[in-house]
Amino acid sequence: MLQTRVIPPAEGAYQYPLLIKRLLMSGSRYEKTREIIYRDQLRYTYPTLIERVARLANVLTAAGVKAGDTVAVMDWDSHRYLECMFAIPMIGAVIHTINVRLSPEQILYTMNHAEDRFVLVNSEFVGLYQALAVHLTTVEKTLLLTDAPEKTADLPNLVGEYETLLAAASPRYDFEDFDENSVATTFYTTGTTGNPKGVYFTHRQLVLHTMGVSTIMGSIDSVRLLGTNDVYMPITPMFHVHAWGLPYVATMLGLKQVYPGRYDPEYLVELWRREKVTFSHCVPTILQMVLNAKAAQGTDFGGWKIVIGGSALNRGLYEAAKAKGIQLTAAYGMSETGPLVSCAHLNDELMAGSEDERTTYRIKAGVPGPLVEAAIVDAEGNFLPADGESQGELVLRAPWLTEGYFNEPQKGAELWEGGWLHTGDVATLDSMGVIDIRDRIKDVIKTGGEWISSLDLEDLISRHAAVREVAVVGIADPQWGERPFALLVIREGHEIGARELKEHLKPFVELGHLSKWAIPSQIALVTEIPKTSVGKLDKKRIRVDISEWQASNSTFLSTL
Repeated sequence: MLQTRVIPPAEGAYQYPLLIKRLLMSGSRYEKTREIIYRDQLRYTYPTLIERVARLANVLTAAGVKAGDTVAVMDWDSHRYLECMFAIPMIGAVIHTINVRLSPEQILYTMNHAEDRFVLVNSEFVGLYQALAVHLTTVEKTLLLTDAPEKTADLPNLVGEYETLLAAASPRYDFEDFDENSVATTFYTTGTTGNPKGVYFTHRQLVLHTMGVSTIMGSIDSVRLLGTNDVYMPITPMFHVHAWGLPYVATMLGLKQVYPGRYDPEYLVELWRREKVTFSHCVPTILQMVLNAKAAQGTDFGGWKIVIGGSALNRGLYEAAKAKGIQLTAAYGMSETGPLVSCAHLNDELMAGSEDERTTYRIKAGVPGPLVEAAIVDAEGNFLPADGESQGELVLRAPWLTEGYFNEPQKGAELWEGGWLHTGDVATLDSMGVIDIRDRIKDVIKTGGEWISSLDLEDLISRHAAVREVAVVGIADPQWGERPFALLVIREGHEIGARELKEHLKPFVELGHLSKWAIPSQIALVTEIPKTSVGKLDKKRIRVDISEWQASNSTFLSTL
């Protein structure tokens, strides 16, 4: 190791740990009167938020929660969730944000694996929790979260109801300093096989991620997305990578925050209108649901900036949102990265270019943010040039990336093989540093010896006027190895078949953007495309469904 000069600190110098409590205390210094809003049920200012976090800390401590304990939360997006995201780690415990959309079996696995000791349960999940309770191995006590007048429920070892307990607790708590490398949060990410994996983040990582996100989204003028005058409403569940870390950013900056509870597209539009929301984030499928809501028809959403992540942003959705006045910007990350590592950036050269070129770069994964290193490697781990053409696996380094999986050292070692975090995404890097995600490694289609990107195909197909949603997967073919198969959701009043789709794609073949072998020879017209628990295209399930449809000679298949 390089021998450098290190000077000991002066006697009495304060060693400042990067702890989540620093983020909470920053917000009220900017805008004390800005509000935290929960649906149409509650609104309060930042001084009250700080008091409520202290009250919750007192409630949890009185219930027996100690530093190092894991406290699980089963709730929709709410002010309560925000308070838990601060109070639980601020007393040295770990918050487990349970993905309530997983199967009961998977939820049970994650709770036992995380060794949850206390669980905060929304009244909507009481039945689910009762079914799990007999199989839980470490849980000692529960707290009830409810919007209903009834303040009790049949929960085992119930301490009490959230608001009642907070009202009786002291509004002051002395949050001690401790090691910034202490684990603050954990949640579980699902893969194509096996049990969910426990991702975890420390206080230091989350503070640095918060600073990184606020810089990426607030300081780059070409796509400046977030400032203290914005009104923030998440449309990404708070159980999914801390709602992409944006509640921490919004609180640090003192933004007005709007929490919608369980997502309902009609109500989201109503909240957007009533609270004058200017900034949100979501996956493409959720945005599509909002655009299709009855309340959205004829509505001009001018001034609404939305960051799209989780899945590729295709041009069709970008243009549809733009027509409604929404400015979309693509970003990239994954559960293991905190999540944000890059965001679309338009440099001076691109800003001087055509609108079409600017759109092309707004829908790419973008440029790595400050402190993020990105590279591409081949199957042997050799680095590839950043020439915009060489494709390989995207690997990353940043100070906020998870350093492993909870209690699974072998999987953590695979994630960090060679000292870089392996994303599992095929990508290119160009001379401007732009990341262009071409596909997930497991979703690339190999037909006749040629590799085809399912994401590229989805983007080109989405540009057809009849297509509302699209998913492309590779299916086994005896002659070519694999062939692309497209699932389409069609806009009302439109029609399309495999031949019409081929005609739509032919110009892209002639321009060299697409190989003729990439044109799907089969499509299925469906009313809904399967999604994962966080709203991404569920390509594993899609492949199974297609196999079953083909075996039954389903009539909604269209073949060339």
